[in-house]
Amino acid sequence: MRDLYIWLLRLLLPLVLVRLCWRGLSNPDYWKRIKERFGFIAPLSTARVIWIHAVSVGEVRATVPLVRELMSRYPDYTILITTMTPTGSAQVRQLFDDSVAHCYVPYDYPSAVSRFLDRTRPALAIIMETELWPNIFHLCRERSIPVFVTNVRLSLPSTDKYRRFAGLVRTTLQQVNRFAAQSHADAERLYALGAAPESVEVTGSIKFELNGGASLRESAEVLRLAWGQGRPVWLAASTHASEEEMVLAALAELKQQPRFADMLLVLVPRHPERFSSVAKLCRKQGFQTALRSDTPGAVDPAVEILVGDTMGELPLFFAAADCAFIGGSLVPIGGHNLLEASAVGKPVVFGPHMFNFQEISLMTLERGAGVQIRTPAQLAPAVSDFLGNANRRDRAGEAGRKMVEENRGALAANMRLIEQLIK
Repeated sequence: MRDLYIWLLRLLLPLVLVRLCWRGLSNPDYWKRIKERFGFIAPLSTARVIWIHAVSVGEVRATVPLVRELMSRYPDYTILITTMTPTGSAQVRQLFDDSVAHCYVPYDYPSAVSRFLDRTRPALAIIMETELWPNIFHLCRERSIPVFVTNVRLSLPSTDKYRRFAGLVRTTLQQVNRFAAQSHADAERLYALGAAPESVEVTGSIKFELNGGASLRESAEVLRLAWGQGRPVWLAASTHASEEEMVLAALAELKQQPRFADMLLVLVPRHPERFSSVAKLCRKQGFQTALRSDTPGAVDPAVEILVGDTMGELPLFFAAADCAFIGGSLVPIGGHNLLEASAVGKPVVFGPHMFNFQEISLMTLERGAGVQIRTPAQLAPAVSDFLGNANRRDRAGEAGRKMVEENRGALAANMRLIEQLIK
């Protein structure tokens, strides 16, 4: 089955290159460092390497507690982080600077993967969430490089997609030494797809290990003063195409109420290539709009929307806002991580499409740390309920903070498994 997959990849190579060029039209960074995607990287000078693959921004942010713990426990190892996207690459550099090695992950061609492994020689491969690469996994097993897939989440839609290639997926899963699943439901789906039961352990989500600390709180207080201490601030985080229109409609409805007339909406699109178009949309609809990159200090009280067009500041925005809407949930994307808001004690609102974070969203509702809406028309009332009721907002925020605190422990479980694999 893998032979067929390899031949299919070879046939698709022209389309892979066309897609890379096409994506470069909206984000020219896709045209840079193309050689890395085929394994042409500078050989690492160290003989001890722990390789972590995180697809893009969200996965990179999730690695932070893991990377810090690895650096502390294995100081004689180089940490190599690979990503697929330029935004993920930028996030690596912003979070870790030169304390880690970084490059793009190679495309899953045997020659590219072999070249990459020859030049990095990892002692362990850690794959964040559910990235299944048949050739990478096979060639790691062939070279006796343990593969650890961590923070695994498998939604029903993803499981159904994998079932279309049941033979290849089963063989790929069986190359993995250990899986760390977020929940029992994720573990059951791994079993159903062919993972060996003894290779799977339920550890919880490493995303509960968020801890911004005093520095984040202090920075958030300074930012909130710049935004306006007395005005309501609503954050719409990681929004997608067509969601911005829904958010702007809710904003217009809210501003009709005198108590929200001076409201500030901080709007952060998920993909950087959309920053400019979203800002134009806001202005076209008549809102006074500013860009965060142009407004690092005080925000003029006349500004109604601040578009978050910077990288790496979303945790700070969560901490400075009053409540947050989680994007990707009013459109069938599957939602994004709401724990960043909960960790800093902020209530969340999200739509019906949260299948990427099903367990966490259900826990959030059970704890009273947020609300789920079914239609865009319910967005304004849900936000109003939090912004207009300080007691309710504080109760929901505290429930979220406690939820995150009480569910920590995944990091310790992951480190135990990593120690076993490195030995």
